[in-house]
Amino acid sequence: MKFNELNPEMLERASGLLKTIAHPARLAIVSLLENGNRLSVSEIHRSLGMEQSVASRHLVILKDRGILSSEREGRNIYYYLKISGLGDMLGCLAGCCSG
Repeated sequence: MKFNELNPEMLERASGLLKTIAHPARLAIVSLLENGNRLSVSEIHRSLGMEQSVASRHLVILKDRGILSSEREGRNIYYYLKISGLGDMLGCLAGCCSG
């Protein structure tokens, strides 16, 4: 489906998705989790060099908005992308921003 073929409801969802990921930390988290990666909050905060509490706050936002999902394994919770194709969208954004 092409973007100009979206109905008003789909446009509203697309707008909400863009608003949610429109933060540098959330974009970085989504990029870490593309390609099926599953990471714990500890792995995410270390990879991005941010405080664990900051990473946790952004993970909650992404999960509440339906972008991420999680699974508990023992004492750890692993986060992963719930929406396929976000990596492709990030690739397009990177191409737009590199010039």
